Amino acid sequence: MVEQILDGVSPTRMELLEIRKKLTLAEKGHKLLEEKRDALVERFFDIIEKRNKLSGEMDEEFEGAFLSLIQAQMIMGEKKVDDISRLTEDVGEISFENDNIMGVKIPKMNADGIKTTIKPTYGFFETCSKLDDAQRKFNALVSKLIQLADLEGGIKSLAVEIEKTKRRVNVLENTLIPKLYATRKYIEMQLEEREREDFFRRKRIKNILESKKA
Repeated sequence: MVEQILDGVSPTRMELLEIRKKLTLAEKGHKLLEEKRDALVERFFDIIEKRNKLSGEMDEEFEGAFLSLIQAQMIMGEKKVDDISRLTEDVGEISFENDNIMGVKIPKMNADGIKTTIKPTYGFFETCSKLDDAQRKFNALVSKLIQLADLEGGIKSLAVEIEKTKRRVNVLENTLIPKLYATRKYIEMQLEEREREDFFRRKRIKNILESKKA
């Protein structure tokens, strides 16, 4: 297979120096991008592991919360539970920030404004303990839902950045660096050929001059 060289290259010593500089920079950039890619992949799987663990915990907690809710509906009736749910106090608001992972900006939810405990707003005489359990369990899940959403956001953002970094690594590894090597080799061969031609030319001139003196 014929090696491809960079377009518009002149086989001069100045060009050779420039190609050598570009090759050094490209190899350093390639190494840094590989390190970044590997670090991002490691962090990516670390977050996935945390997401999976948290998701498993929440599945069990949701199961318990829904069980309490269903039991409350069986005791009080669905309409009564639905009416009381509309009286529930607002848990607060979420603000958004940016987290930084290996130079990658990731949207992060700030849950400082979320209330972790909410007192029941309904009377105890018309309700049952299962409704209290349901409210307490669902309320405890709010902060974990926010945490899970943060982890999911991190996974998506890192996946995009990993793909970008992989493409850059591939371009350097499979296109630019091979072209720079081929271009360097081409210029060096051209310069060596010129030097040989100059050497034989000078030798012929010397022989001609010596023969004339003789």
